[in-house]
Amino acid sequence: MIYEINFSNFMSNLNHFMKEKNKNSNSKKLSDLIAKSMKDKKGEEISVINLIGIKNSICDYFVICSGNSNIQIDSISENIEKKVFKNLKEKPWQKEGEINKEWLILDFVNVVAHIFHKEKRYHYNLDNLWSDGSNLIEK
Repeated sequence: MIYEINFSNFMSNLNHFMKEKNKNSNSKKLSDLIAKSMKDKKGEEISVINLIGIKNSICDYFVICSGNSNIQIDSISENIEKKVFKNLKEKPWQKEGEINKEWLILDFVNVVAHIFHKEKRYHYNLDNLWSDGSNLIEK
């Protein structure tokens, strides 16, 4: 009986571990796809910040880019939504900033995409604020 309980606990822990591993794997795929979608629409200074190792982080990854105009920011956002849905069948849980276009956020829960107007990106400086995470910046 004791062995049965221990085996049951082992299986429960293994299932939990596999779900977490799968979630992190999906987060990585999603962050890569978002970064590629930004690049496709000429997003500038694309930055992927890995927050998985940070205690109490709000998500697994931030993907950040800059745009030069409202039209470009809209285009980047629309391309992200289109590509993510086409490839991963996910929609953003929440969207913010669609009206003023200074800082547009697409929240996919485990990954958050930030699309800034160039001047506002340096004002809020998320790259520096979350510098505890490992940061990949594409030039």
